[in-house]
Amino acid sequence: MKLKKLFLLCIALIVSLTAGAQFREGASYEELYDSETVAAVKSHVRELSANHLEGRKPGSEGEKYAAEYVAAKFKEYGLDLLSPADGEVFGIKTESGDTITSRNVIAYVQGYDKNLRDHYIVVGARLDNIGTSVTMIDGKPVERVYCGANGNASGLAMLLELARMVQTNSILFRRSVIFVAFGASTETFAGSWYFLNRSFKGADSIDGMINLDMLGTAYNGFYAYTSSNSDMNALIGTLSGNLQPIVPEVVAVEPYPSDHRAFYDKEIPSVMFTTGRYPEHNTDRDTQSIIDFENMERELEYIYNFTEALANANEKMLFLASDLPVSKRSGEDVVSYYECDQRPTFLGTSEPSQFLEKWVYQYLRYPEKAVRDGVQGRVVVEFVIEKDGKVSDVRVIKGVSEELDAEAVKVISASPKWKPGRVRGEKVRTTLSLPVEFRLEKKGSKSSRH
Repeated sequence: MKLKKLFLLCIALIVSLTAGAQFREGASYEELYDSETVAAVKSHVRELSANHLEGRKPGSEGEKYAAEYVAAKFKEYGLDLLSPADGEVFGIKTESGDTITSRNVIAYVQGYDKNLRDHYIVVGARLDNIGTSVTMIDGKPVERVYCGANGNASGLAMLLELARMVQTNSILFRRSVIFVAFGASTETFAGSWYFLNRSFKGADSIDGMINLDMLGTAYNGFYAYTSSNSDMNALIGTLSGNLQPIVPEVVAVEPYPSDHRAFYDKEIPSVMFTTGRYPEHNTDRDTQSIIDFENMERELEYIYNFTEALANANEKMLFLASDLPVSKRSGEDVVSYYECDQRPTFLGTSEPSQFLEKWVYQYLRYPEKAVRDGVQGRVVVEFVIEKDGKVSDVRVIKGVSEELDAEAVKVISASPKWKPGRVRGEKVRTTLSLPVEFRLEKKGSKSSRH
């Protein structure tokens, strides 16, 4: 009898444990097939957009909890924390005169190159959201929680998993990479301003900034906004020419105001990656149910590749507020390549990297004098694609030497005709900037572009 009772007790215990595993919060049969990355991203979004965080309003306990979570994950992933475990606290005054206390969470991965490790790439994501509100329904107050699963638990999740990937592969990164979860971003980007102007003393050594904001709805598209920075656009174009799981569309109009603005004001080349506007933005319907996790994994792989390329660039990105005004020379409006409804194409492709591969590097010759003198570098050339497809107005906007500059201009000027760009169906003159690489393999060798 005792054995029978013991047997039944064991069966009951097993059933209880099994039931607890099957019905834990957030579990589903579909999750059994998730990749490790998707599972991690889901876990981050679930935790950072949970109801008990009450919308992560700046200065709230929910924002503090989110900061502690991000800091703990940074530490778990092996990064060096530059802020306390609950974030670096700062105060901001509102228009009403009140002071809000918020916090930034900062960590970094040191680069391997002794000449570049004291130069930094900053990757940031908004920590906070808009909190809660109370509305009257049938005469009764009802609290709404703005969980912000896409805005911006999705960006924070990408920040954390990107940090893990960079730390795991730190031997591949020449520059150091700083990761920041910016507090009080909804309060005029206070966290990013504080980081640049009060917290981090080496703003002049920041060579580029990547902003991750609202990345969970890729079924609407995947976008890159660079404020028309020529070097950033060129890097995106070059990288997009390689095999990528997903490629962002470069847009000329800012999808959202966000923390990249503070870096732009400091003339630091910046890019915001986002999946753009979505109907649930700043509503209580911005929950985990709208997130496209599989596409987030593809975005993460692309953003990792972009971060590596930016961190390993031989030269610092050139800051340009916009494409240089060729139209002022020619007296006729010129449209940026990335603003065209239909972008110009060269030999059937609209990817600028393919123009470099199929034409420029096929006919580029390293000047003998530059070889003898050991001169190398990246020449940034801007040119106009006319309405008839001809290339004109070729000029250097960032040079290396007289010989290298002249060779780059000569080869691009000799380009065959392109298929011109169009805006609203009409052919337009289009301006495009590209980096032409001159690299010496070794002393006394013939030239290489690498």
